[in-house]
Amino acid sequence: MINAFRVLNPFNILWLAVFCIALRIGYMVQLPSQIEIVFVESFTRSIIPISFENALTPISNLLIAAVMIFVQAVWLNQLVNKYNLLGRPTFLPALMYVTVSALLVPFLILSPPLICNFLILWMIDKILSFYKNENAKTTAFDLGMIVGIGTLIYFPYIYMFLAVWIGMVIFRAFNWREWVGVLIGFVTIFFFLAVFYYWNNRLEQFYHIWTPLGRSFPNQIQFNYYNYLILIPVIAIFILGFLRVRKNYFKSYIQVRKSFQMLTIVFFIAALSFYVKENFRVSHFLLCAVPSAIVFAYYFLYATKRWFYELLYLLLVSGIIYFQFNTF
Repeated sequence: MINAFRVLNPFNILWLAVFCIALRIGYMVQLPSQIEIVFVESFTRSIIPISFENALTPISNLLIAAVMIFVQAVWLNQLVNKYNLLGRPTFLPALMYVTVSALLVPFLILSPPLICNFLILWMIDKILSFYKNENAKTTAFDLGMIVGIGTLIYFPYIYMFLAVWIGMVIFRAFNWREWVGVLIGFVTIFFFLAVFYYWNNRLEQFYHIWTPLGRSFPNQIQFNYYNYLILIPVIAIFILGFLRVRKNYFKSYIQVRKSFQMLTIVFFIAALSFYVKENFRVSHFLLCAVPSAIVFAYYFLYATKRWFYELLYLLLVSGIIYFQFNTF
């Protein structure tokens, strides 16, 4: 499986689509009668007159989510090859993204984090373009608007504002106009939302949007450890990928080094921003799928012992399907 995707073969797109469905077989055969969906934040729902959530059956929900994952995987693969992040053209990032996005059952259905992954890919593309962009004020404004749109969909996405500014530190010499451009782009989105609230005499509710930012970080998180045993091979692959990136880090081009720094920042911001949601769901961590898939792909592209990496990947895929059929 891994060897087939190591090369950039257009036929791999077909295999990727088949594999995307195969990784959902376990959940597909025992779909619940109803799946609760919330596409956007509560403060955004007031400007959407139609409820789309009730129009979807569980099977259509699952299939639409699979199509979105497939499109995101192909887009991610194109970005990785465009900026030569792995050193050679390959289809592994797409395969790894499809795999990572099927790790846990909540990842398999439509959710705001899944929708926001389109924005993360768009954001990463624009940030990486900073390296050879002499005048980035327009790009900075666009990035601010992307963060604003993402916040309307899923409030924890607001912390990607930090990722944009840190990305500018990594890729750009300081230019206050570009930094302000990001802020103006973000404010533009919420200015129109504030106008809507003002016209409807609900301006006080607009101020309440920002109160979750003052929520304290939780001291402990309760969850069933047995349901997350699948993360054992994930952690192993992540560590092996990190060690492989570290080994080749100073042999890489400066742009590639900066890109991996940026991806690390996106990963940690996505992982830690969950506390903003009072009752957060595990699907939040789907925001970490993009940088994780790239690290996974890096390991499998440069791993040398075929029997080991093929067995490790088989173990991961088997665990994903097993835990879809069995919960503790």
